[in-house]
Amino acid sequence: MYKINAIDPRDHPYLQITRCIDDLKKTWYYVGSLPTERRPTVAIVGSRKPTAYGREVTAMLARDLAVRGVVIVSGLALGIDAIAHQAALDAGGTTIAAQANGLHRLYPYTNKQLGERIIAEGGAIISDFEPGVEPMRYRFLERNRIVSGIADAVIVTEAASRSGTLNTAAHALTQGKELFAVPGPITSPMSAGCNHLLRQGATPATCSDDILSVIMPDLEGDTQLVLPIGSTTLETAIISALSTGMRDGDEILAHLGANPSEFNTALTMLEINGVIKPLGANRWALI
Repeated sequence: MYKINAIDPRDHPYLQITRCIDDLKKTWYYVGSLPTERRPTVAIVGSRKPTAYGREVTAMLARDLAVRGVVIVSGLALGIDAIAHQAALDAGGTTIAAQANGLHRLYPYTNKQLGERIIAEGGAIISDFEPGVEPMRYRFLERNRIVSGIADAVIVTEAASRSGTLNTAAHALTQGKELFAVPGPITSPMSAGCNHLLRQGATPATCSDDILSVIMPDLEGDTQLVLPIGSTTLETAIISALSTGMRDGDEILAHLGANPSEFNTALTMLEINGVIKPLGANRWALI
């Protein structure tokens, strides 16, 4: 069982941005680890029943932002939320999930393992509801203001015209956050919400650089990830594979066609030199 911590968000360096939230409660609860200082943070939200297109662009954006050090926030719901959390973790990044219930349990149950992985890999589950409070439909709408309030920007990757995701988008605008939407096919009902947001003035999100140029302007357009260079050709190849989102050691070994003994030695040296970190079960990530 994980420890539930209580905190005043106004006093925490990472959470002070949440002063923009309406009806901000003095006590929030979290399990896991919150960043100790403010870091660029993006909320990624969307449909619970995404298309293949929605799944692909969500994973791409979450991964590309996470490897650049951006914290990914979502709601641990089925669909887009879970995909964003998963992609951030697979990239070795940090992700935070906001719940519409007390943290005595993770909801939905089908994403319990994902929530536990978020905690285990340095992220946090957060709520402004006391332990014991159960999820109700109206509480999800209340939770949405937390998702957007934590972030510097909100990205809607796929949403129908009547999607609850548009409620999060409305909170983002009220809170003065930058709102992005992923353009979608005009024939797809699942992109109708995003295309509507674009007509209303949301910024198109076609790649991670679109977001980074707004939330991290000091990068001056140079937002390409600078990868470390290994001391051997094999080490460099492993680093390159990890940067694409691969995490499973056996998958990387097969992809590179390397000698297993040499491969394991290269992994060990990269870990010793502080280039990669083990995630457990022969899974690895860049540090």
